[in-house]
Amino acid sequence: MALPLSVALAVTVGAADLSIGDMFRSVAAHLGLPVAALPPLQDAIVWELRLPRVLLAALVGGGLAVCGAVLQALTRNPLADPYLLGISSGASTGAVAILILGLGSAATLTVGAFAGSVAAFCCVLALAGAGMASPVRVVLAGVAVSQLFGAVTSLIVIWAGDAHSTRSVTFWLLGSLASATWSGAALCAAAAGIALAVCWAAAPALDAFAFGREAAESMGVSPVRTQLTLLIVTALSTSALVAASGAIGFVGLIVPHAVRFLAGSRHRVLLPACALYGAIFLLWADTAARALFAPREIPVGVLTALIGVPAFAAVMRRRSTAR
Repeated sequence: MALPLSVALAVTVGAADLSIGDMFRSVAAHLGLPVAALPPLQDAIVWELRLPRVLLAALVGGGLAVCGAVLQALTRNPLADPYLLGISSGASTGAVAILILGLGSAATLTVGAFAGSVAAFCCVLALAGAGMASPVRVVLAGVAVSQLFGAVTSLIVIWAGDAHSTRSVTFWLLGSLASATWSGAALCAAAAGIALAVCWAAAPALDAFAFGREAAESMGVSPVRTQLTLLIVTALSTSALVAASGAIGFVGLIVPHAVRFLAGSRHRVLLPACALYGAIFLLWADTAARALFAPREIPVGVLTALIGVPAFAAVMRRRSTAR
């Protein structure tokens, strides 16, 4: 119930004076229902600007939270998420390369982001090597790969030499939903929905991974095939989300940990709960990012980092205390 209510409330937040009733009138009119139409300006604000952005924030937040929970289970690493493991940075590099080359359609942007995310994760696997079971080694490999692909992205942006495009791309790389469209929201809905369905179907295997690869294999799980399939699905979903929103960090880290306190660690319940709570979290984070400093707007990735870094420190402190 909280998610649709949050969507309705977030649409009303902004300089234009709109109510929840106005939102429903706009939606009903576009669906062909017999209602009194809003004035064109108010209708455009709801249908073309705010509603796609709010829905995209919910989809990106839910998708990143699910990917984070899956990566934490596969690597047995509570600090894993698409941002820390370099997947988001690789996807950003691929997407920026496509934009700079002038092939910026939604389809080609996602292909470039997917290629970059896969390349980044392959680099993480190569650096971690036989130490994949070590959380510290995996995180260090992810940080190194993130820095590498961040540097490549900066080189591409500087090489373009266009001040306007450099500013736009830099703002986008910090994580921004300002350019949300219905087509982008539809693409993210498909990517996040497929990822959630595939990962939810593999929930028993993810539960088995908690006991280690050998124990999972003794339970009838094929560790290599399962891990490869879920990593590909996670990379594909992340690439689509990053292509639409830029690299928004820490959502995949803090939301799964918070949800485990409420729903437990069984992935049949954890993954749908992560999707819901991640959607609500990023929806309100983006609403705050565009409303707190109005008429200026800060990238939502900046706000999630301000929240996520203390949460990251708390997780690390909790693990060191437990040891």
